[in-house]
Amino acid sequence: MTLLFILVAAYLLVTGYLGYCGWRGTKTPADYLTAGGQIHPVVMALSYGATFISTSAIVGFGGAAAMFGMSLHWLTFFNIFFGIFIAFVFFGTRTRTLGRHLQAHSFPELIGKRFASRALQIFGGGVILLFMPIYTAAVLIGAANVLVAGFNLNYDAALLLLSLVVGLYVIMGGLKGVMYTDALQGAIMFFGLLLVLALTYSQLGGVTAAHEKLTALAPLAIEKWGALGHRGWTAMPEWGSRFWWVVMSQIAFGVGVGVIAQPQLVVRFMTVKNNRELHRAAAIGAVFILVTVGVAYCVGPLANWFFLNLPSRVTGEVFGQLAVAAADNQIDMVIPLFMRHFMPPWLSDVFFVTLLAAAMSTISSQFHTMGVAASRDVFAPLFPPRRTDDRRAVVAARVGALFVFVWSVLIAEALPRYWAGEGVAIIARGTAVFFGLCAATFLPLFIGGLYSRRLTRAGAVWGGVAGFVASCVWLFFVKQKESADLRLCEALTGKICLAPDLQKWLPDWVVVAEVDPTVVALPVALVVTVVVSALTRPLPAAHLDNCFRRS
Repeated sequence: MTLLFILVAAYLLVTGYLGYCGWRGTKTPADYLTAGGQIHPVVMALSYGATFISTSAIVGFGGAAAMFGMSLHWLTFFNIFFGIFIAFVFFGTRTRTLGRHLQAHSFPELIGKRFASRALQIFGGGVILLFMPIYTAAVLIGAANVLVAGFNLNYDAALLLLSLVVGLYVIMGGLKGVMYTDALQGAIMFFGLLLVLALTYSQLGGVTAAHEKLTALAPLAIEKWGALGHRGWTAMPEWGSRFWWVVMSQIAFGVGVGVIAQPQLVVRFMTVKNNRELHRAAAIGAVFILVTVGVAYCVGPLANWFFLNLPSRVTGEVFGQLAVAAADNQIDMVIPLFMRHFMPPWLSDVFFVTLLAAAMSTISSQFHTMGVAASRDVFAPLFPPRRTDDRRAVVAARVGALFVFVWSVLIAEALPRYWAGEGVAIIARGTAVFFGLCAATFLPLFIGGLYSRRLTRAGAVWGGVAGFVASCVWLFFVKQKESADLRLCEALTGKICLAPDLQKWLPDWVVVAEVDPTVVALPVALVVTVVVSALTRPLPAAHLDNCFRRS
């Protein structure tokens, strides 16, 4: 415990200093919103990766991997392919260039100015304010659970302490403070997770022996979840089963594709000096993602063998069926429990700081993005100030960050009680909902805005609205778990969800209740965007020339 206190104290001191440096360097709106556009590519890559990968990936999806097995490595592939390669190569340079030409400092402002639509900017900011707090709350829950496991704190106390620390340096330091601390947190995550992976495999006799031992546990998984498609922790779920649809549509596709249109990640493309530095950052980001999520999705399934076969170093007793029980009711606690009971104390302490860094890096970026959305993308367009100056703009952004900070903490306080006892992790669910919603709402108009002169203002607006509505309808009325929790369908129709009614019209291999909204809403948004653009007049040539000029 002494080592843990020393590590945490040192980490918080350095984090506080970097936040102070961000505060000292924040003088203009550009400093607060896009870090002045002068960030080093290594810092940008670590900040991008640390924002992308948080306790959602390590604790939330790592816990989900303890249930679904190594099949979650499909998400590792999607994260690298879409989140790094596609995002940096095909979107990063064009986003940075377009942002400079249009003097845009946030994702909603970028798409609003690209299509000369204040309504689109307000709509984008509104989507962020409505749904990103759920994602933020999910990450806060994971981080608070880490503090609970590490220090035996009360959940409410852990949540408040974490939120205050992160909120302080975000509100004061802006994106500079966020990215400086992200770089530190990313480095801690990278090396901490490598240590965990190495020691986990070494205790199991190496990679081959470890996977053979996990494969031998397949009968236990099949007995528990075979009817849902589980075929063991080292095998893919049965094609077309409920588990297959959860893994491939909700987790791999919904989260993996949704990352491209994440507002808190897109803005990082605007923080470097030139496109060459973006290319340098891409390679660093790919290695970072491979290590961080790859470790989590290996350790999660392997934790089952430890729970079922080894005595806890804390209690001296074998957990027995706790791994299975945890996957039913406490899935977000699988990774923290594994570290506490089966890893050496010193590594548990290092991993504790790793998880803390992962959570704080993402939470800080979310607070910043939501604060900017509140002040710059919603309030300012609706109520334009009579006069503006740099100081007022920075103060407004800080006030916006404070507002969403309080709102996110309240949601994080309520969600564990509201979704208690659910079979799918709160962290994973909250993350998947927001990533999928962003993909359906923003991805078609974002791609068209970067690549097509023919995409019209009406096409962008109605395509975004169609994707948003289709995603919400599927969440509220068809997706079984979310529909049951949100209860709107039950209030209006008397049914928990409408999936059984739709299932009658579809083949058995399409498990409608587990189909992610993105699978349906993204094609709807794409079709509406293209059709409406074909029927409406394009933007003026002078505006398009400014958007697509190269220099």
